[in-house]
Amino acid sequence: MSYFPGIKDEDFIRGDIPMTKQEVRILVLTKAKICPTDTIIDIGAGTGSLSIEAALQASSGKVYAIERHPEGAQLIRSNAIHFGADNIEVISGSAPEALQGLPVADVIFIGGSGGHLQEILAQSNSLLKPNGRLVITAITIETLYDALHSMQAKPEFTVEAFGMQVTRIKQVKSSNMLQALNPIYIITCTKGI
Repeated sequence: MSYFPGIKDEDFIRGDIPMTKQEVRILVLTKAKICPTDTIIDIGAGTGSLSIEAALQASSGKVYAIERHPEGAQLIRSNAIHFGADNIEVISGSAPEALQGLPVADVIFIGGSGGHLQEILAQSNSLLKPNGRLVITAITIETLYDALHSMQAKPEFTVEAFGMQVTRIKQVKSSNMLQALNPIYIITCTKGI
């Protein structure tokens, strides 16, 4: 099966767990710069949409998808089977505890922190290889502020951030309707050598 970044949202098996939307995934994956042999940790993986796309890019690598909600963990497993991504290991649990025993990673995604962002960032620093990328998605101002404040204080990291707002256009009869998605902020932190 051929893979191109930006799998349609409706192609994923969905539940009541949040999912990173297609347009956001494309930009997050671009910032992550995933190579075929990379080791990736996805914290707060939700339905696994980002984990799946990362696993397909890192076809000879490994993705550790951490999700604290049992329904989400099951959705990740189902989506991994659905897309033939057999290089995903689902870890049911909460970070930072669920990070114990994981190997060092080339890329770490933080999509949800369960209120433990500072502890997760501290542990991610030691789990990230030199030249590794930490990509944080924030939907609240507090997460954006906390992530920027914490990571910009670490001299070993180069930090960049931007906000995005996606508005999809849907045809309704003879008209086109605008459907806005929630704004999101993407913080990319690259670890120095």
